[in-house]
Amino acid sequence: MTLVLKPGAVPLSEWRRLYFEGTAGLALDPGSAGPIAASAAAVEKILEKGEPIYGINTGFGRLASIRIETTDLERLQRNIVLSHAAGVGEPMPSSIARLMMALKLASLAQGVSGIRPATVALLEAMLAQDLVPVVPAQGSVGASGDLAPLSHMTATMIGVGEILYRGERMPAEEALTKAGLAPITLGPKEGLALLNGTQFSTAYALAGLFEAERLMQSALVTGALSTDAARGSDTPFDPRIHALRRHRGQIDVADALRGLMAGSVIRASHVTGDERVQDPYCLRCQPQVMGAVLDVLRQAAVTLGTEANGVSDNPLVFAEHGEVLSGGNFHAEPVAFAADMIAMTLCEIGSIAERRLAMLIDPALSGLPAFLTPRPGLNSGFMIPQVTAAALVSENKQMAHPASVDSIPTSANQEDHVSMAAHGARRLMGMVANLGHILGIELLAAAQGCDFHAPMPSSASLEAVRRLLRARVPMLDEDRHFSPDMEAATALIRSGAVVAAAGYPLPSLEIAA
Repeated sequence: MTLVLKPGAVPLSEWRRLYFEGTAGLALDPGSAGPIAASAAAVEKILEKGEPIYGINTGFGRLASIRIETTDLERLQRNIVLSHAAGVGEPMPSSIARLMMALKLASLAQGVSGIRPATVALLEAMLAQDLVPVVPAQGSVGASGDLAPLSHMTATMIGVGEILYRGERMPAEEALTKAGLAPITLGPKEGLALLNGTQFSTAYALAGLFEAERLMQSALVTGALSTDAARGSDTPFDPRIHALRRHRGQIDVADALRGLMAGSVIRASHVTGDERVQDPYCLRCQPQVMGAVLDVLRQAAVTLGTEANGVSDNPLVFAEHGEVLSGGNFHAEPVAFAADMIAMTLCEIGSIAERRLAMLIDPALSGLPAFLTPRPGLNSGFMIPQVTAAALVSENKQMAHPASVDSIPTSANQEDHVSMAAHGARRLMGMVANLGHILGIELLAAAQGCDFHAPMPSSASLEAVRRLLRARVPMLDEDRHFSPDMEAATALIRSGAVVAAAGYPLPSLEIAA
């Protein structure tokens, strides 16, 4: 199925699809051809005037005052790419690298970067044919753009570096040849246009956002299941309570929890005659905590959706006026703030989920057998999985420290304040992995807790989730090797299978009308 990118107007749903499903069949909106060609023609006209213009016929950064001769302009662009391709560390995951390329394509195609149609076409073809540059993930401070990682991406377009093609890592020029493509020679300004911008940071931040959305939805399911396992009340999810506070996220989350538990026989069994007056906060305050998470994620989505549709390289070419203006759109402070917001939500989702898990294994709080095992003492049950979850929660607390408050001068103090968006966005994936494990453990524990209430079933939605899990992981009657069970449950969480099985319309980044 072809996905047509309309530069400057790509909805969040399409970026989400590109991240999860890949870029096969991707194509630019044909309407972008005119602005691209006009911008490239404007660069040629400016060069004919012979005036010094930053990034076109001058050095870069601290060396901007040095004039470059016309005969050296192509070499200048090649040199900036090769010299700036100085990243280190493990390569970007392919899904995020593709997203970075698509973001760069959409930016260049808005026709203010001075890049030629043929160069844009090569990037588009690489995406469509799934040629993924091997890009080291460390080395950007989030201003002046994500220079090192974007330089590694650009280097492959001139035949330097490595590309993943059909699952095989190979020299860039070889990969291009196998795909029926050829390396390009960069024209004036093109190298700078390709390597300047926030697309690396934005790609990682969007990936973190989309993963956080899926985990937030999964946590609503595991939270509802834990509530039933603990024979908790759904009264705190009554819409009248949340309407009075007026927070949209809180209202949406309460509605989801109430819907997920609707029809539960376990819940109906203790509507009357229950001596307990109130549940612990980890159950009762789910709408308040997860609602705040949802509101923050939605705000981050607005910021990142705007950034994804913007232009962040420098300088910018305004063809209609024949002007090239130098500014600072490459500074990724909005992305850094959004990444920090997402990090906080990942931390809090895990924090309250672990408290539900701790409650379930404590017989004094849950009324269930100690550590959720039929024969405690001989068996340890869920004792150590809870310890693992606690360890992961604490790791995420440390990683949630805001990156945006940090800065360090670079480029001989020319770039004296930087955003740290790249680091802030990149650390989200580690937090996502930790949270996936935490929720996987909660899923196992909540399902085990409900097993003790047999033959009473939970709701239709939650029973569907239990069946999904039990098809892969049987009830824990006796201690066994726990790690495979945890990995299986985590895979169900991370893949979105738990959310799909629940079959209930859960709140998302997009606010329903």
